[in-house]
Amino acid sequence: MPDHALEFTDISVTFRSKDDPGQRYTAVADTTLHIAAGEFVSVVGPTGCGKSTLLNIGAGLLEASSGSVKVFGQPLVGINRRAGYMFQTEALMPWRSTIANVMVGLQYRGVPDTEARAQAQGWLERVGLGGFEDRYPHQLSGGMRKRAALAQVLALDPDIILMDEPFSALDIQTRQLMENEVLALWAAKKKAVLFITHDLDEAIAMSDRVVVLSAGPATHPIGEFAIDLPRPRDVAEVRNDPRFVELHTQIWGVLRDEVLKGYAQQLKKAA
Repeated sequence: MPDHALEFTDISVTFRSKDDPGQRYTAVADTTLHIAAGEFVSVVGPTGCGKSTLLNIGAGLLEASSGSVKVFGQPLVGINRRAGYMFQTEALMPWRSTIANVMVGLQYRGVPDTEARAQAQGWLERVGLGGFEDRYPHQLSGGMRKRAALAQVLALDPDIILMDEPFSALDIQTRQLMENEVLALWAAKKKAVLFITHDLDEAIAMSDRVVVLSAGPATHPIGEFAIDLPRPRDVAEVRNDPRFVELHTQIWGVLRDEVLKGYAQQLKKAA
C-alpha cells in the first residue's frame, strides 16, 4: 500500500466572480500536503483562508484549477469513494430516524436492509446512542446529533475521514467528550484523518501533525508541526502537559500574524 492515503500536490484553486466573469479570486495557491495512512492531521488557519476548500478537493466535491490529488497513489477522478465526510453541520435527514440516517449510506451502496440495519445498530451502540434508534434528529441534543453523524460516516468504513470543524457548535464539555470518542475510534481503526478546525488546542490535542495555512487570498501552508505527545490522550488532561504548552506557543507564534491579517481583511470587507 502506498505511504500516503491522500496527496495534494501543487494545488491551486481560482474562482470566477458570478457578477463579473473577468474577475477572479485565488483561494488556494501552490499547496502541497500529504496525509499518511493511519495519520491524524489537523489544518488550522484564519477564517476564510481556504481550509474547507482543501477538504472539498480531497472529497472530490471540487476540482482544483491546477495540481493533482491522489488517493492511495491513484489519481482522484470524481468523488473520493474511499473517504467519508463529516460536515460542520450534520447531514442528517429530518424525516428519517437515527438508525435510518446511519443506514442510508450503506443502502446506497447496495447493502441489504437487514444487514445495513445490523451494521448501523452496531455503530450507534459504539458512539453511545444505543436505545435512541427510533428518535428523529429534532429529538436529539446537539451532541447526540454529532454522534449520529459520526456513526453515519464510520458505518461506511472509509479509509480516509474528512472532518470540517465538526464540533465547533458544541458546548465545551460535550465537545471534549466527542473529541475523546473520535480519538478512541480512530485508535481502534487507524484511518487517515484530515481534520479542519479553528481551535488550536483541539488540533494539538488530537493530532499527529498540525499544518498552518496562511491568510487568504492564495492560502498555502506556512508551517508544519509534529505533535509528539504520547497516546492515548485525554483532550482535557493533555492541555496540562508542559510539552502541550510548548507546542501551542510554537504554533501560535506562526499562526498569530495570519489570524490578524485575516481579521483585518474581514473588517475591510465589512467596511
